[in-house]
Amino acid sequence: MQPVLAFDVYGTLIDTHGVTIELERRLRDAQQAGEFAKRWREKQLEYSFRHGLMGAYVPFSECTREALVFTDRAMQTGLSDHDQDHLMAVYAELPAFPDVVPALDQLRDAGIRCVAFSNGTQEAVTKLLARAGVESHMDAVVSVDDVKRFKPDPAVYAYLRSRLEVRPEHTWLISSNPFDVIGAIHGGLRSAWIRRQADAPFDPWGGEPDMTVADLEIFADRLLK
Repeated sequence: MQPVLAFDVYGTLIDTHGVTIELERRLRDAQQAGEFAKRWREKQLEYSFRHGLMGAYVPFSECTREALVFTDRAMQTGLSDHDQDHLMAVYAELPAFPDVVPALDQLRDAGIRCVAFSNGTQEAVTKLLARAGVESHMDAVVSVDDVKRFKPDPAVYAYLRSRLEVRPEHTWLISSNPFDVIGAIHGGLRSAWIRRQADAPFDPWGGEPDMTVADLEIFADRLLK
């Protein structure tokens, strides 16, 4: 049986570096912009985890905005409401990594189902992928918003399996985020870690992904072989 591939979106398909470039224009300091983008992303994920643990679900975009406001306060960067609105708009129009479309074309040509699987709402992710030229290469967009939980809650991976109607051993989660990969392993799925930064460590939780590669084209080549 052919596998079904579920791709994480932010950091896996979509390059968030565009936010850093925009922050450099606003802050006029490349080092500060890089630190801001890093802390914003970390806080975004932390807030999704905390909302999940509290049972106080909100759309992922709200976690993103809350994290933006916090980071601005913590770093005392003095962003105006207009600046914050603009950065949120930029986050909704980020580009795909250059390896994404060639890899998806190769996989689709081989008859393999590919879906996007994200913490973002279906509407937001569909628009983001469409702007990035990726949405037409996907068979579906699956959002955790349907179950009002966030990755790595086991419920979201169970929902993914149910939605795809495929056995766990034939379901792959492909992500650049180790916490997402570990969540998928815990949920009984197969997994691939896209290690986009060569020095990025994997969490020492005992489990390892089925595949670790530097980009999606390498992943597609190895999977098809």
